[in-house]
Amino acid sequence: MKRIATAAAMAMLVASSAAMAQGEAGRSPPVTQVRTVSDLAAVCDPNWSGVPRLEAIAYCQGFLTSAGQYHALVHPANGPMRPLFCVPNPGPTIAQSGIAFARWARENPSYGGEPALDGLIRWAQASFPCPAATPAARAPRATR
Repeated sequence: MKRIATAAAMAMLVASSAAMAQGEAGRSPPVTQVRTVSDLAAVCDPNWSGVPRLEAIAYCQGFLTSAGQYHALVHPANGPMRPLFCVPNPGPTIAQSGIAFARWARENPSYGGEPALDGLIRWAQASFPCPAATPAARAPRATR
């Protein structure tokens, strides 16, 4: 039940970002309208300055943090499902992750139009691959 509630909360968060983007007309650039990989890359490493830059970075860091926390919830350590990616401990800072994601997105423009979360997962899998699964140890054969 907790997973369903968390998934519903994530869905509302994503849906609310589009509604928030309908705010002030003429505001440059919109930092709350992230739909694609390119959009997320733009807010994770913005090329503008001032308060909109700070808002963009905060949005990026919140997006990455939420996605990471949701992944950890769905794929707990030693859980039944293999994680999609495995961040080392200690891992990079959230700021380092945002900049690295933006760099990856620029280097992989073919993913630019994909949903932002899909691209974030692609980046995380490329950056933090999980070790190969090892077959379960066989029990020794009983001797006669």
